[in-house]
Amino acid sequence: MVACSVTEERQVAVSADLLWKVAFSGGDNSTLLKACAGMIDSIDVEGDGGPGTVGTMKINPALSDNKVLKTRVLARDAAARMVRSEHVIEGGKMAEVLKSQVTEITVVPAGEGACVAKITVEYECINGEPLSPEVEAKLVNGYLGLIKKVEEYIVAHPGEVA
Repeated sequence: MVACSVTEERQVAVSADLLWKVAFSGGDNSTLLKACAGMIDSIDVEGDGGPGTVGTMKINPALSDNKVLKTRVLARDAAARMVRSEHVIEGGKMAEVLKSQVTEITVVPAGEGACVAKITVEYECINGEPLSPEVEAKLVNGYLGLIKKVEEYIVAHPGEVA
C-alpha cells in the first residue's frame, strides 16, 4: 500500500476573497455552476458546508469519462481559505485506478486582485503503485481546470460577484 501526493500551484488573476467565495466557501453554488457551465452539470449538497458536508458533482460527459465526483468535507477554515476533502469518483478510468483521494486547497493572496491557489492531492491506488507522472498531472489538472474556469468567469463578469 503506497500513499502518494502531488502538489501544484496556480497563479490566479482575481482576489483570494472572490476565488474563495465562488469556488470553495461551501455556500451558494449558483455562480460556480455558471462559471463551470459545460464542465459541471449539477451540484447537490447535503450539509452546511462544514465538516461532514457531502457534495455530489455531476461532470459533463462530453468533457470527461468521469461521471460523478462525490466529496465529503473534512475541514474548512474560511479565515485561512483552506478546505480539505475526501473524494470518490464514480465512472471512468480514474475510478478504476484510485482507492482513495484527499485534496487540500488553500487560496493565498498575492497582491491586489490576485492570488495563488495551492492544491495537494493525496491518493492511494488500488494496485498499490503510484500513478505515472502523466496520470498524476491529469488528476491534479482536473481541479486546476475548475479554478481556471472560475477565474475566467469572474474576470468576464466583474460586477456579479462582490
